[in-house]
Amino acid sequence: MSEVVRKYYNEDVAWEWERLGTPYRRFEMESTLRLIEEHFPPEGRIADIGGGPGRYTAELLRRGYRVTLVDLADGNVEFARAKLAELGLEADALVCADACDLSFLAAESFDAALLLGPMYHLVRPEERRAALLELRRILKPGAPAVVGFINPWGILRSGLEEFPDLYADLGAVRKLLATCVQVGEQRAFTEAAFLTPPQAIAELREAGFAVDVRAGVEGFAAGMLDRVRRIAAEDPAAYENVLQLVAETCDMPAYRDSTEHLHVVVRRLEIAP
Repeated sequence: MSEVVRKYYNEDVAWEWERLGTPYRRFEMESTLRLIEEHFPPEGRIADIGGGPGRYTAELLRRGYRVTLVDLADGNVEFARAKLAELGLEADALVCADACDLSFLAAESFDAALLLGPMYHLVRPEERRAALLELRRILKPGAPAVVGFINPWGILRSGLEEFPDLYADLGAVRKLLATCVQVGEQRAFTEAAFLTPPQAIAELREAGFAVDVRAGVEGFAAGMLDRVRRIAAEDPAAYENVLQLVAETCDMPAYRDSTEHLHVVVRRLEIAP
């Protein structure tokens, strides 16, 4: 994975921890936790690959799982170490490493996994395949994982609110629908890969996974960043209801393919690809 990506995440580690606590980004967190509750086993070892500063690791530890966090950015790993200690939580391991090489983790040693982040930033298909094959290798046969992607169909919608000026340039808008947005291009937060739901599912299946569920984690509120912020500020009780409804409905067909973040629940097939 690119050093550009490592540098990006090392520059403001605390922001990544705080991001999932902001009104709009909480949708991603709550929807993902719902997927975990519905599809992960009640106990066991979990690999949090691309776990950043440890937000999901902390939630998994609170639920009684044993967790190994792996992240490309050393700043994220050190932040996670300090934050977990502050919270009185202890992971099995916190490792700075690339999702494409998990050779330090034993084969078939995890009961479930998260791969939230790496697939956003692996711009070459062979890199994404390597990460998925490593994920498959460390999972026990039949074990579930949640794999996250950035969905350009959802970005096209959210852009109407987040960067409406871009739509004056049709060519620039069409770039949002390209599979990969390279570092330095307009609107890419760093070196990034945008995959549509069919593209994401095809890559997962080719790597030896069965697809159980896909969810658009921002749900029916996708693209409504400013409106969600206003509701959260003006009517916190209403916001909490919206949050609950987003999580409950994120895997409905009407929403699952039209949000910025696509999370796919997969299971490792026993037959190697």
